[in-house]
Amino acid sequence: MQETSILTGAASEELAASLKGRDFLALADYTPQELCYLIDLAIELKRRQKSGEVYHPLKGKTLGMIFEKSSTRTRVSFEVGMYQLGGHALFLSGNELQIGRGEPILDTAQVISRYLDGIMIRTFAHRTVIDLARGATIPVINGLTDSEHPCQVMADYQTALEHKGKLEGLKVAYIGDGNNMAHSLLMGAAKLGMHMSVATPEGYEPDAGIVSQTKAVASETGSQIMVCRDPREAIEGADIVYTDVWASMGQEAEQKERIKAFAAYQVNEELVKHAKSDYLFMHCLPAHRGEEVSEGVIDGKHSIVFDEAENRLHAQKAIMAALM
Repeated sequence: MQETSILTGAASEELAASLKGRDFLALADYTPQELCYLIDLAIELKRRQKSGEVYHPLKGKTLGMIFEKSSTRTRVSFEVGMYQLGGHALFLSGNELQIGRGEPILDTAQVISRYLDGIMIRTFAHRTVIDLARGATIPVINGLTDSEHPCQVMADYQTALEHKGKLEGLKVAYIGDGNNMAHSLLMGAAKLGMHMSVATPEGYEPDAGIVSQTKAVASETGSQIMVCRDPREAIEGADIVYTDVWASMGQEAEQKERIKAFAAYQVNEELVKHAKSDYLFMHCLPAHRGEEVSEGVIDGKHSIVFDEAENRLHAQKAIMAALM
């Protein structure tokens, strides 16, 4: 990640043109330069919003927001983001759409493409998002699936850049469940030249195929990627320490089993002693204080979780503005 903006010049125009009409399903689909452009655009849109400047590139356009999983940050940030960009967001509950009654996703995609200018979907199976994008003729944005959470990671790395002044060469340590957050953080780190280590208990590792794909990207960008068991090994010398809930939405029945399996993986005051003295703590929220993270860490001076949450708004505005 370069420290100066790439929003000007011929290269910027080429990047902007390459993004128009695209889907945003996974970070693997984007080049490092495109991801840098989107992060820079998010920072610029944040500056404009904070200064009170009115900027309406999506005036007259509508985003359909399909929710098959409930949400706080995704719902509010996309809806407010569309409003700030001059457009309109339409909430669509999965239970109220015909896909909830068995209509093929390809049919739904073709129909609502004739009404809308973009679709954001937050759902369970990643295949649903892929099929929706295959049938749609407008951009589809992945608001979350069980495999990927790319919008969150764009906000995460925007926040890290704002606090550290660079991304390339930083080390991210992820402690906990090898879930959708781990997957997208890994790919984002590899694309942006960051190093990343993941520590999980046995049986909760990130998907082997995604790790392999990430390592292939890392070999081209100079990133170092490691998956291990020992949280102390993973966190050693980390610039950014990241964790997520131990039982995600849909895994509530496994809560007791997971608490036992992850007992040694809490991010607490003792564990973070092994990170750099100026480490940043990040969490995608919602957090369970006393489980995956201690109160002292998430509410301490190193925590930037609310800056990170705010940047969901700005990162997603950049994605919508660029694609739609």
